[in-house]
Amino acid sequence: MKKTNILIATLLGFAAISAHADVTNAVKLEKKYAAFAKTANPEYSSPSAVDGKFFFNRKIKLANGKEAACASCHTVNPADEGKHIITGKPIKPLSPTVNYKRFSDVDKVEEQFTKHCNDIIGSDCTAAEKANYIAYLLTEKTPSTKQ
Repeated sequence: MKKTNILIATLLGFAAISAHADVTNAVKLEKKYAAFAKTANPEYSSPSAVDGKFFFNRKIKLANGKEAACASCHTVNPADEGKHIITGKPIKPLSPTVNYKRFSDVDKVEEQFTKHCNDIIGSDCTAAEKANYIAYLLTEKTPSTKQ
């Protein structure tokens, strides 16, 4: 019994370290994008979760005439599981606090920003938009009770 308790405690410890590590990656990326934003625009002060939430929920008219936002696939709460609006494929939560794998691969994060920004807004997102977006994701820590 004692060995089982030690094993469980060890596994929980590793899970906590993994979760913390990728929240740490998200924070590092947020700071990186904020530095780029400040270089591009000296008036940019710091990442804003409020601006990130606005960006996340902002509906943009697509080339096909329909409107979409990040929240269209990822739900209004990034701590919830989403669903692709065309394919219906489930999407794991964006919040790195809930989905510890979300920011584990920095290259993949940049690839996804490029892909999704181009799909939705028609161009790559600015460094300020990326920093604000991550700042917002870091605030969303609790999945909704209704899904």
